Amino acid sequence: MNNLSRTSIILVLSIIYTVQLLADEKKDESQGSLKKASIEGYGHGWRELKGEDFVNVNCNPKTWRWEKGHAFCTGQPVGVIRMKKPIKNFELVCEWMHKEKGGNSGVFVWASPESIKNLENGKGRLPHGIEVQVLDLGYAEKYTKKYNKPADWFTSHGDVFPTGPAKMKPFSPVAPNGKRSFPSKNLTKGINEWNHYYVRAINGEVRLWVNGEEVSGGTGCEPAQGYLCLESEGAPVEFKNIRIRILP
Repeated sequence: MNNLSRTSIILVLSIIYTVQLLADEKKDESQGSLKKASIEGYGHGWRELKGEDFVNVNCNPKTWRWEKGHAFCTGQPVGVIRMKKPIKNFELVCEWMHKEKGGNSGVFVWASPESIKNLENGKGRLPHGIEVQVLDLGYAEKYTKKYNKPADWFTSHGDVFPTGPAKMKPFSPVAPNGKRSFPSKNLTKGINEWNHYYVRAINGEVRLWVNGEEVSGGTGCEPAQGYLCLESEGAPVEFKNIRIRILP
């Protein structure tokens, strides 16, 4: 084989390899791999949250039960527990599982100290801030039967939205009311199955990954700091592997 033939073969193989590489990259992008997040909350700066890291705000003493880093919530009454100190920039991972069809819960990313104080004084049930929805797939059916109207203003796949006077510019797709960031994909699993959340809250911007993919969020959040809260809202729910990393 002469040098020209060798060069031609090498050139052809190089072209085939390049074409295949580009095809693989395009396939990965089409499958949303650029949004994948395998973050489990280990490494520098991460720590586990347990019962001793939270304070009861307006729940009953028996509403929440902890076994190390595993939280069991009865859902009664409606209310929250909060971290001991307010935080600003952070990353959070957790797993959650509803135990009843149509169950409701949530994670408040930045609950305002003023609203928390009101709750502690018996005024209201839930804080004002930015909520990351934790909702079972059966909630829409439950809502439609109860109110006899379409469940088109929320989803069960990771809505992010402001509550009370709080503000946020939601990422698209946006709910009909213009306030909620609807998830770009439906990835939530049903009752008795664990779901994985990764939340990144930095400088007034919140982003949520559900079971490994980024789906929703918003920017321009007010407040952009406050208490991290876990919500009790009518049905039993469990949280585990709750880990946080505080950022500058």
